[in-house]
Amino acid sequence: EMEMEMEMELAYHEQTQTQTPTLVASSSIPPPTRRSSRRIAMMMMTPDLAKSDDNIHTSTSTSTSSDQLMEISKRNESKRKKRKRAEAKKIDASAKQKSRKVKKRNPGQMKIKAAAKDTKKKKVRSPSPSPSPSKTKKQPKFILRSSDIAKLSPENPWVDLEVPSAELRPSATLTTGQCFNFIVVHDDSNDSDSNDTDQKRKQQQQSAWGTHNETEWIGPIQNLVLSIKETETTTLYRVLHCGTSSPSDDNDNDNDINIEDVTDFLRQYFQLETPLEPLYTKWSKNDRRLAKIAPCIPGLRLIRQDPIECIFSFICSSNNNIPRITKMLSTFRERYGQKLIDGIPMRTTEEGEGGGKSTNTHFMSIYSFPTLEELQSATEEELREMGLGYRAKYIIQTRDLLIANGGKDHLLSLRNSNDPNNVQQELLQYSGIGPKVADCVALFSLDQVDAIPVDVHVQHIASRDYDPSVLGKAKSLTPTIYKKVGDLFRERFVYAGWAHSLLFVAELPSFRDVLPDDVVAEMDEWREAEMAKKAKEKKAKMKKKAKT
Repeated sequence: EMEMEMEMELAYHEQTQTQTPTLVASSSIPPPTRRSSRRIAMMMMTPDLAKSDDNIHTSTSTSTSSDQLMEISKRNESKRKKRKRAEAKKIDASAKQKSRKVKKRNPGQMKIKAAAKDTKKKKVRSPSPSPSPSKTKKQPKFILRSSDIAKLSPENPWVDLEVPSAELRPSATLTTGQCFNFIVVHDDSNDSDSNDTDQKRKQQQQSAWGTHNETEWIGPIQNLVLSIKETETTTLYRVLHCGTSSPSDDNDNDNDINIEDVTDFLRQYFQLETPLEPLYTKWSKNDRRLAKIAPCIPGLRLIRQDPIECIFSFICSSNNNIPRITKMLSTFRERYGQKLIDGIPMRTTEEGEGGGKSTNTHFMSIYSFPTLEELQSATEEELREMGLGYRAKYIIQTRDLLIANGGKDHLLSLRNSNDPNNVQQELLQYSGIGPKVADCVALFSLDQVDAIPVDVHVQHIASRDYDPSVLGKAKSLTPTIYKKVGDLFRERFVYAGWAHSLLFVAELPSFRDVLPDDVVAEMDEWREAEMAKKAKEKKAKMKKKAKT
């Protein structure tokens, strides 16, 4: 179209030059007016009509220069482009309007299309031959049996800590998230039917948190390997291995076990100098729900861990689950700690090809938790290879800063502080430690009885039982909300960190069976209401997004 117009302009210009050459060069002719310019444009667009029109002033039209013709052409071209853009906008607007009408008329069809898009995103794998039995089998779970543990160091007797059940229950204390160094020992003394035994194990292994239905555990504490047993009236212990020095001093004793020293050490470890029953009574007066929970979960107390072990264990616990934390720390001990005992039988029951079951035996070793000195050889690359991931950097940086600050003695000095907030701030300087991990270390190893580790579960407890505003519409656990949740516990309870731990353990799935039915019903009702509320908010958000 543009080429045709240019040809027409050139042809007309040549014609005017040949007819009146003298007029084109004359300087006496005035410049074309606005009206004459419009006429020239019309003549350019319809040259045949211009030739036959006697009313057109030939002298004025022929005086138009080639530059003026080009300028007029440009103006026409810009107008034409504007028209095309306007037409394109109208077409787009009508297409959008049609698509909206289709969505309104056929919502089901749109859903089918959306589902088809989702299926396209998923990787479609071609059918492969049936895998070998070894690939389809689940990884077997290792079981420690009481009859096997009884054969370890049989010369060492059971020793009574002489603590009533209301003051200490290892079932509520050792495997509920305070520490990660104890392993459950299955009591096989009454196992007569293998099917019943397997059913019991499945029930007991439903949750990695808590083992209220077990009665024996083994694990390392510093240079000791102990078996802890819970009876109906007291707690017993047996020494499976004792290192080169007693836990209460630094003198070499060549594995000579001093029962009195071990007993004193365990009484400090379980903080038995703090009477627990009076605390339960005081807490129950200030919390209706806790008053119902307390009789069902007696003897839950906080242990006093080694601060070096506690700080590195909880760095590994961040964004992690209990089985993975346990495996991670087991590898960590094995790599950098000292071997304390080996040859501990672990049984696995696996299904055979004919449907029968076979029991296999593996042997486990237990290692001490490494000291800062033993960790000096560790590198970030080694820790990453061991599966610690991004935590490897935190462990190396925290190790170096701890050594620079005075090591274990520096952490032990924090036990003398009466302000959990000051202890929290001191611990926050170490890599990989946020407020929750800092409060865990303070509560479980530094005698800060009012430290409150707050996570989303604790936030839910506080929102449900004390103040709904701490949950509200907050999208994350902000520092302000974190402090507010902690204060809600501190305002109600003495030894607030201990009371918080009792309420936390009551929420664990493995302790549901021991709680009153009305407490479980209230928990479930609140949880369902929260889920429905979140679903409603999500639906409203998606609807609002669709409108925009």
